[in-house]
This record gives sequence, C-alpha cells and structure tokens, in this order.
Amino acid sequence: MVKNFKKADLIKNLNKTSGFSKNFSKKLINDLIKILLQNIKSGNLTVKNLGTFKILEKKERLGRNPKTKDPYIISARKTVRFTPSQKLLKIYNYE
Repeated sequence: MVKNFKKADLIKNLNKTSGFSKNFSKKLINDLIKILLQNIKSGNLTVKNLGTFKILEKKERLGRNPKTKDPYIISARKTVRFTPSQKLLKIYNYE
C-alpha cells in the first residue's frame, strides 16, 4: 500500500489498467480534478459511494505560539471537509 498516493501514481495506475497513453491518462485525471474542484467551490459535492466534500467557513480567532506563548490572530478562512459514505466505511470496517 502506498503511504502517499500522488497524482502521478494515479496517472500511472490508470495507464496500466485501461491501456490509455500516459498523456491521455494525465489529461483525464487533470480534467477530473478540475471538475471536482469547480463543484466543491460552488457548494457541497456528494460523490455516490465515496462521500461528501463540504466547505466550512472558519471565523477569526485568537491563537497562541506554543513555543513563545505569544498570542496572535488566526484569520478567517474557508476549508474543505470530507465525510466518507456509509458504504466506504463498511468496506474498511470503520463502522
């Protein structure tokens, strides 16, 4: 099992299993990622049997440097949260 699965690994895997050329596999993966990112930006994205990607809006808050104990402001930001589907959880016995 690959610990850090990279986009290049995904392209190589698609190339081997489908027989597509590396350039075509790269274009397919890049287009898929582009479409997924566009849909996540527009709101929640649910992929059946995989899970849901949600955008969370985090508020500005007070943080602290653990080494110097100096307080500082952590700015407001948006983050993406992934929640796996029940089917995916059953496959890996995390229920």
